[in-house]
Amino acid sequence: MNDLTVLILVPNARDRIERCLESVRWADDIFCVVDPKCSDGSDEAARSFTSHVVVHEYINAAAQRNWALPQITTEWTLVLDADEFLSEALMDRIKRVIKDSTSLDGYDILRHSYFFGKLIKHCGWHHDYNLRLFRTAKGHYLDRRVHSKVVVEGTVGKINEVMYHDTYRTFDEYFATSMRFTTWGAQDAYDRGKRTRLIDLTLRPVQKFFKMYLWRLGFLDGYHGAVLCGLSAFSVFLKYAKIWNLHRTGAPKTPVND
Repeated sequence: MNDLTVLILVPNARDRIERCLESVRWADDIFCVVDPKCSDGSDEAARSFTSHVVVHEYINAAAQRNWALPQITTEWTLVLDADEFLSEALMDRIKRVIKDSTSLDGYDILRHSYFFGKLIKHCGWHHDYNLRLFRTAKGHYLDRRVHSKVVVEGTVGKINEVMYHDTYRTFDEYFATSMRFTTWGAQDAYDRGKRTRLIDLTLRPVQKFFKMYLWRLGFLDGYHGAVLCGLSAFSVFLKYAKIWNLHRTGAPKTPVND
């Protein structure tokens, strides 16, 4: 049995996906699942690195990954987004983990993110761990529209070697993603019975800003930190405003994969 498959969902990410793929070229298999709406050549870029490229209808990231996981035959799976890439130190650590018979069943990996081209060192982003490496047979994703996490049946540890996330480069990118994520997040919360209170629209966004900007030292990231904290606070407001609107209009609950 081969050791590691890297699972990558492929949207329109032509300007970033090659760096992602290059950082995992050494893996036994790279499995790219392409969104049918991909139109910028990202799928062709993926095919230049791997023959294991499949187009599959995109509902949400969790559904896409849960569809892909049963097709993976390696003992280990590493999940990456197309705008993420591994550091040299992380590559070496993962190689050691998958060769070690005493390794745990899954690992949270430290992620550092860029925002508008700058590596953010505070704002809470510097302690961003994501469970991305796991024994294939032990992992599945929760059925959520947004921010779904993999659940591992077994022991989980941490890896402090860094993966990088080349996130929002422009306001257009940020707002396009924020509109989707706040809509999906609001629907998930509404379906779970969440309802918006005035405090959610007034104090929660303010609390979010000051938590990131002061407590998480976002002010040390300069203008980038101030803009990031402000946009994050606005996204909190937008999510709760959308929950309020779903309740106001009497929207029905909807299944995750509608």
